Amino acid sequence: MEMHQVRYFLAVCETLNFTSAAENSSVSQPALTKAIKKLEEELGGPLFRRERNLTHLTDLGRLMKPHLEQTAQSVQAAKEHASKLQKLDDAPLRLGVMCTIGPSRLLGFLNELREKLPQLELSLCEAPGHALVGDMLRGELDLAFIGLPELPERFATNVLFEERYMVAFAPGHPFEAKNAVTLRNLQGEDYLARSNCEFSEHLDAAQILPNEDVNVVYESEREDWIQALVSAGHGCTVIPEFLVIVPDIVTRPLIEPSLTREIKLASISGRRFSPATRAFVDCCNSYHWET
Repeated sequence: MEMHQVRYFLAVCETLNFTSAAENSSVSQPALTKAIKKLEEELGGPLFRRERNLTHLTDLGRLMKPHLEQTAQSVQAAKEHASKLQKLDDAPLRLGVMCTIGPSRLLGFLNELREKLPQLELSLCEAPGHALVGDMLRGELDLAFIGLPELPERFATNVLFEERYMVAFAPGHPFEAKNAVTLRNLQGEDYLARSNCEFSEHLDAAQILPNEDVNVVYESEREDWIQALVSAGHGCTVIPEFLVIVPDIVTRPLIEPSLTREIKLASISGRRFSPATRAFVDCCNSYHWET
C-alpha cells in the first residue's frame, strides 16, 4: 500500500466521482483508477460500487475508510513535525549532565542558549558519569556534559573548561590556615565520601596511589547531604571546584598532587546530529566558558 493510493481513495470518498476526484488530486483519471484498483487487490475486494453515474462505497470500502483516514492523518502529522524540527520550531534535545558537575558554571551558558534558541526543548538528565556513557551508547541521550578522565573510543569530545579539585571543610578547621592542602594532610581526617565522585579515577589516570588512611564517617550519592555535613563539621571531602553549593563551607586547592578535570561536551562519533543538536553544539563552541 502506497500513500498516493490512500489519497486517491479518500478523494473518491469525498466526491463519489472518479473524474472529480482525479481533478482534485491533480492526476489523470486512468492513473487514479489504476491506483485504486491496485489498492483493492491488496485489500482483497472492491472498495467502490459504480452504477452508471453513481459511485458508492462497498461494505469493505466503508470498513476501510476510517483506517485509511487515520493513516493519512498520521502521515500528515509526521510531515508537520518533521518540518517543525527542521525549522527548529519544535526542537527537543536530551542532554546528560554528570551529577558531579555544579550548576553555577553552566547557568551563564544556559542563559545564552535560551536567548539564541528560545524554541529549544531541553531535557536535562543528571546521572553518574558511567551511567551517562551507557545512555549515550544506547541512543537515549543526544549529548552529555561529562568529566570522566577517559571515555570509550566511540565518543567525540570537546573540552569546555577545566576545574581544580579542592578540599572542603567547615569554618574553623585547621586547614583554614593553609593556602592549600596536600593529599598527605588528609591522613587521619574524618572524611565524607561522595559515592558518585570520579576523583579516584583521576588519581588512577595520573598513576597516583589513593590515600587509604582517611576515616570515612559517612558516604552518600547526594552532594547536598555531603556538603551539609561538611558545613556542620562532620568531616572534610575532596570536591570539584565549581560543585560547591553550600555557601558556608571553606575550600582550599588540593596539592601534591594537584589535580584538575576537564568538563567535555560528549557525542557519539558518526552519529548524525538533528538540527536541534547541531544548533546546541554550535552554541557550546561559541560560548566563552572561561569567563
